[in-house]
Amino acid sequence: MSWNNVCTLNDIVANGARCALIDGEQVAIFRIQKDGEDQLFALSNFDPFSKANVMSRGLVGSIGDTLVVTSPIYKEHFNLITGQCIEDDSVCLKTWKVQLEGSQVQVSAAA
Repeated sequence: MSWNNVCTLNDIVANGARCALIDGEQVAIFRIQKDGEDQLFALSNFDPFSKANVMSRGLVGSIGDTLVVTSPIYKEHFNLITGQCIEDDSVCLKTWKVQLEGSQVQVSAAA
C-alpha cells in the first residue's frame, strides 16, 4: 500500500480537520481526541447534498456512540468510520485509510 504524507499531527487541531489533495481528490482528515488518545479519520471533502467541498469545515461530535461530522451547509451527519449519512442511508462518503507514522499523518493512495 502506498502512503501520502499529508501533515504533522500538530497541524490538525484536536477535534478538527484539514483538507488534502490525494490523487486529485479532496480528502478531509479529522483528528478526534478521546480520553487523551488521538484517532484519525479520512473522508471525502465533497458534500453530496450541497455539491461543495466543505466537509473539513464541519463540526465533529457523536450521535450516541457513533462519531460523526456534520456538514456545515445543510447539517447532515456522516459516520466518521464508514462515511454513511445518518439521515439518508442511500448516501455514503468515500473513506480512506489514515495512519500516524511518528508525528506524520499519512493517507493511503487507494481508497
